[in-house]
Amino acid sequence: MTRIARAMAGVLMGAALALTPSPAHAARAQPAISWKACEGDGATECGTLRVPIDWAKPGGAAIELAVARRRAGDPGRRVGALVVNYGGGPGADFVQHQAAGYFSPEVLARFDIVGFDPRGVGRSNPVRCSADLVRREPWPPTPRDQADFDRRAAFYAELAADCRRRTGPVYEHLDTVSVVRDMEALRVALGERKLTYHGVSAGTLAGQQYAELFGDRIRAMSLDSSMDHSLDTRRFLLTAARSAEDSFGRFLRWCERDSGCALHGRDVARIWDGLLARADRGELRDPNRPDFAPTAFDLINEAHLGGLMRPDPRWLAERIAAYHSGKPGPRGVYRGGPPPDVNEVEMPAPALCQDWRLRIRDHRQYSRYAKAMRQVAPHMRTAPDIQTAALVCAVWPGEATNPQHRLRIRNTPKLLMINSLFDPATGYGWAANVHRQTRRASVLVTYEGAGHGAYERTPCTRAVVDRYLLDLRVPPEGTRCPAAPLGESR
Repeated sequence: MTRIARAMAGVLMGAALALTPSPAHAARAQPAISWKACEGDGATECGTLRVPIDWAKPGGAAIELAVARRRAGDPGRRVGALVVNYGGGPGADFVQHQAAGYFSPEVLARFDIVGFDPRGVGRSNPVRCSADLVRREPWPPTPRDQADFDRRAAFYAELAADCRRRTGPVYEHLDTVSVVRDMEALRVALGERKLTYHGVSAGTLAGQQYAELFGDRIRAMSLDSSMDHSLDTRRFLLTAARSAEDSFGRFLRWCERDSGCALHGRDVARIWDGLLARADRGELRDPNRPDFAPTAFDLINEAHLGGLMRPDPRWLAERIAAYHSGKPGPRGVYRGGPPPDVNEVEMPAPALCQDWRLRIRDHRQYSRYAKAMRQVAPHMRTAPDIQTAALVCAVWPGEATNPQHRLRIRNTPKLLMINSLFDPATGYGWAANVHRQTRRASVLVTYEGAGHGAYERTPCTRAVVDRYLLDLRVPPEGTRCPAAPLGESR
């Protein structure tokens, strides 16, 4: 899922007021975090940070955020703490299980790597919802008519009420501005004079909005694969669909020139469009699961998540070839539901829909958007995660408390942005637009390859980010890193 923007003067003024720091909103964290070894992991320390549920009432009810820290490997050369938000998910788990393989040895040697579970996520008072209800969630997110559209709205109203009841008061305070204030409290609790931050994907939105609120408290901030929180519903959908189509177009060009493609020498675009047409008619079967008839949306979602999000296109070629021949091939990517023995699950929609004011009034408007997306993305038709988010947030009860607006960043050091040129999830166009909004405050580095997330891709992308975080060396505007040869991206 993902988010959007709205360009009305009243909304922008409201957002500007909401983002103005005040003494009542000052970070009130506990003086320090009490660290202890994480369970089953002697290399990482775990702790909790107590923060207000409602930052407008800092003395009111509070929750505890889960925090984890991997200490700098070379304490004598330690720069400080590097706070990481890797996609908005459970950051404590990231530090425990992924950070050592993600960051370079030099970053691991000289920074304490710190991650936190954002409010409503993981071990930080997660949003809890009925698994039975979630199993009934309408799929695919392609309403057939107005009655179907209305049924979806009724379902999400029921789900929202259930999630609110199970989650408690924090349910109303899951927006990114609240997360940003938690980040400022974390900086204070860590004893860092200024924040060093690395955000990826959804974590870039928290970085952007921290820079709006607390720009003078930043030491360095790298934003990898940026969200664009300035787009209205139509532009959100169309720019995302265009990015998915651009990524698919790169896949087609690779298949045309590279004999490693399982469909080399064939008209891959025609084969793909034929598979979608068969799925539309209900005639397509998964060669690995003959009892499963994927919809066209299932097929697009599989190509998006299993193929285009990765820098290596070979899996997608082999999967399309298997569908086309009817012979079993590589394992598919399927939408799963909660296991039968699970009673409650986490649900990202409440937080998502507090950040994105997305408007789809009825089936007629949805159909217009769907037609427009197919015009800009004739092969992919849509960006499946964005379409899902838009339809859910369009009917989710309540108002967005942190609606879209153009960034207003002042008094910051240069922020480093980096983005893959062919990223189907956070397209290069989003990064370019964020950079235009923050041109005096940011520099954009282009990775000329594919996939979601750029830092890990090549020695060039890692070096650019590492030099910035470690030594505050800002790369020249227009810096580009060439694409990795197939199979050499980390």
